[in-house]
Order: sequence, then structure tokens, then C-alpha cells
Amino acid sequence: MRGVLALCLVLPVAAMADGVNASRAQFNYQMSCQGCHAPDGSGASSVPRMRDQVGMFLNTREGRDYLVRVPGSAVSALGDAELAEGLNWVVAEFAGDSLTVAFEPYTEHEVGLLRQQPLNEVVQYRAQLIAEIASTNVGDRKQ
Repeated sequence: MRGVLALCLVLPVAAMADGVNASRAQFNYQMSCQGCHAPDGSGASSVPRMRDQVGMFLNTREGRDYLVRVPGSAVSALGDAELAEGLNWVVAEFAGDSLTVAFEPYTEHEVGLLRQQPLNEVVQYRAQLIAEIASTNVGDRKQ
């Protein structure tokens, strides 16, 4: 049964990956993100790891928005479409078992709106968000 559930959760990400130009998204990650988050998404020093953790943020609306509103995303030189593609690639590439909900890919429009509200205090906001996500019953959100 766990295998079937895992397959159901992975299929949306695999299907989403079809709409992503993986080469371009990976290049943009390399040029804009990996200097801090590392080539494998493991993070560096005080920079949070994405590998096997980024999916947990998709359990809540605030967490999903957070991934766009962090300064590295919100003020990136990438256009909205490129950033949406990059975020979708990051989820497909790094979420692993942390993705416990059906993933709805980011859109250019969504990213454009959220970038207008960049976060100023990231560390405190992230800690509060993680605590809220941990207290949320994500079992009811699985699709």
C-alpha cells in the first residue's frame, strides 16, 4: 500500500517535469541558487538545505508562498516564468520524501504576484512556518 501511495505522490511531480525545460532550469539553479544551496541542494553553513526538505513547505499555502517570497527568489534576476520553472525543477529534483501532497506546479502569474511581497525577516519567519507546518495534520491534505 505504501508503494501505491508513493507512486501517486510521485506521478504529479513526474508529469510536471514534462513541462519544465530541465536543462534551462538546472542552469538557472546553478547560476542563481547553488552558490548558497549547493549543487545537490544540501545547503551550506547557515543556508537551509532543500534536499529532502523543500517538499514540506508545500503542505501549507504559507509554506508554498514562502519559497517564492524568500529574498533569493523574490529579488532574483530571473523572470517570473524562469523562476516558476526553476522552483518546479527544485521540487522535482530535491523534494524526495518530503513531498507528501500532490504538487501543483508554480505558474508565472503566481510567482509574479508573490514576488511583490518579499520577506524581510527570513530566519524568524521560517522558524515560525516550520513550527506551524509541524503542527498541521498533513494526513488530511494527501490527495
